[in-house]
Amino acid sequence: MLKVNPFETYKTFIGMKSHFMKDKYDYIKFGNKLNRLTVQTFYRRKDRQFFERMSRQYNNKEIEDFFIASFSTGEDPQNVYMANIIKSGEVTYNSWKKRIQSLAYTFKEESHKLFDDQKVDDVFDCSKGHPIILKSYLRDDVSLETLVIYDKILGYRSNFDKLISDGDPVWRMVSMKIKKYSPFINIDVFRYKKILKEIVSR
Repeated sequence: MLKVNPFETYKTFIGMKSHFMKDKYDYIKFGNKLNRLTVQTFYRRKDRQFFERMSRQYNNKEIEDFFIASFSTGEDPQNVYMANIIKSGEVTYNSWKKRIQSLAYTFKEESHKLFDDQKVDDVFDCSKGHPIILKSYLRDDVSLETLVIYDKILGYRSNFDKLISDGDPVWRMVSMKIKKYSPFINIDVFRYKKILKEIVSR
């Protein structure tokens, strides 16, 4: 039994892909209302059965979360293809749900790793190239969720955009992911400021 129309699932996939890959497209504002998509185009897709299976398994909110997880996790969203999502989407989604459900704990643990032996200024210092915070993310020591929360607290991303070379493809990719993922991370900023303050004040 279908929980969602498969064509709507397909539109959500394209909407999320557009959100994470295109600077000017905003899923929060436009949702999956893409007029250029047609039912005829959908039924010509070879991967149509995947969307039909998702539509039986998940409701609208879960489908949105499924694609948020797929495009925010791991590599550059430019390299996320439907074949990758079909292959590992459920594993990625379940892992993402666990991180979101324990977001405060994850933030606290990752912040301890960063700041127990280093000063805040040093972690965010990009005068000599990639800062510690970026290197930690690239090593998978810090999650994208934590990067987003730091940006909500400190607003460092726009500063990095100015200080790190415009030609740096690594930071450009990460900056875009932070920007695009941020609207989906809804937190009490004051609570997370308090957590961070307690850690860095030790």
